[in-house]
Amino acid sequence: MNARTVFVAAPLLTFTYGVIRILDGLDGVRGPGLAWTTGHLIFMAALVAFQLVFVHLWRLAGRDTLATATVVIATVGTLCLFVQFGIDIVNGLLAEDHAAMSEFGRGLKSNTFVSLAVYDVGPYLFYFGQFVLVARLALLRRIPAWTAALLVVDLVMPLVSKDLIPVGAAALMVSFVSIAKRIQREPARV
Repeated sequence: MNARTVFVAAPLLTFTYGVIRILDGLDGVRGPGLAWTTGHLIFMAALVAFQLVFVHLWRLAGRDTLATATVVIATVGTLCLFVQFGIDIVNGLLAEDHAAMSEFGRGLKSNTFVSLAVYDVGPYLFYFGQFVLVARLALLRRIPAWTAALLVVDLVMPLVSKDLIPVGAAALMVSFVSIAKRIQREPARV
């Protein structure tokens, strides 16, 4: 798949997930239901696109040891997020209401390994790896520094409020389109 496609797909799918998440919460609760399941499936598709983005970033970074280690870390984080969203989908399909979903979630999080791997630590490896790859490319001057700054905006928005996921995804889109153009200008390096 070409760089432009995945660099557009990842933030576009994330934006879509964020909008569906907001719509799902208009009644005061999120899930279970069609919006919950659809939103989660869309974000899982975004994770697949991000994995392809990581491969392009790895190539642009020179495929060295640091780039490879960072992609491995990001991939572990992607897998953790994928499992988390898969659990959320199953939970949403099996639960009769939001209270039942919450109870199931509390049960899972009571397991220390599951909590660390799938909720509390593992998913952050995705964001950490993504940041390190883009920041390193900016430091190497292979991409403009502002693209890394927009990535930081994307990473910070959900920490402020998950309802800001679409805002972060829009910033990421601008960043990723610029990076994709850079990759397409230098096909020999990638």
